[in-house]
Amino acid sequence: MRSRNPVFSRRGFSRDNGYAGFNAAPQAGGPAVATQGNPYAQGTQGNPYAQPAAGNPYAQNPYAQQDQQYGAPPQAPATTGRMTMDDVVMRTASTLGVLVVTAALAWALLPVDDANISRSIGIGIGAALVGMVLALVQSFKRKASPALILTYAAFEGVFLGVISSVVDNRIADGAAMQAVIGTMAVFAGVLIAYKAGWIRVNRRFYGFVMAAALGFVFLMMVNLLFAVFGGGDGLGFRSGTLGVVFGIVGIILGACFLAMDFKQVEDGLAYGAPREEAWLAAFGLTLTLVWLYLEFLRLIAILNSSD
Repeated sequence: MRSRNPVFSRRGFSRDNGYAGFNAAPQAGGPAVATQGNPYAQGTQGNPYAQPAAGNPYAQNPYAQQDQQYGAPPQAPATTGRMTMDDVVMRTASTLGVLVVTAALAWALLPVDDANISRSIGIGIGAALVGMVLALVQSFKRKASPALILTYAAFEGVFLGVISSVVDNRIADGAAMQAVIGTMAVFAGVLIAYKAGWIRVNRRFYGFVMAAALGFVFLMMVNLLFAVFGGGDGLGFRSGTLGVVFGIVGIILGACFLAMDFKQVEDGLAYGAPREEAWLAAFGLTLTLVWLYLEFLRLIAILNSSD
């Protein structure tokens, strides 16, 4: 299982683009899920978690052969070590908890008054760079590293605490709380729409979101380069009417990322992903929520600076 965030995506659950379907015919006696190309599907050749599979401690009951020898009824396959929704919730709560705590500490301990703002912003930017490096390292690892993910959350929290304090205290009073409420509202809305079937994450959806995200990131990088070397606000993608439009587009993209994260979790549960994959689900959800929060914060700052 892998985060569907377009920057950090590495692998998925199904053939072609990594998105599994649920409409394929089930195997005899098996769950009604698609298995072709699914790395966790039961009975898939080369799947280390398939049932049965040599060397897989979760593939079959270790006492099954003994039960058959003595005529005992066969036991159901052991499910120990499989990811559950509780695992995803707990890992996500832990990651977000670390992020929130460090953000609150940064807000309290790194003042943004005239005498300290330069130092605080410098620390925040440094924390953001470290967090980005840690996120990239985790994205290229074959397995989830809880320590790495939690450390990323800690540094990302420092950055969010500083930038939130700057916007809230110097640009728009109450902006941080408004951004939190907006992020929570989008999360709840996308979750409801996804569970109701109003959002269907398929190959077309994935391709469209990926193309839009790459274009969005490319334009932001070009704008940053123009701002650094040309001065001012670059091409104007982060100010005025054009900045508002791009802020809304960023929020819409964040909502699409959330839908893909929910699909990731759903596929992992359906295909019996190992428990450690819950950390990757938490990692992907955290990345998306940070994206959403920053886009809301930026949009609020733009709207207030234009007053």
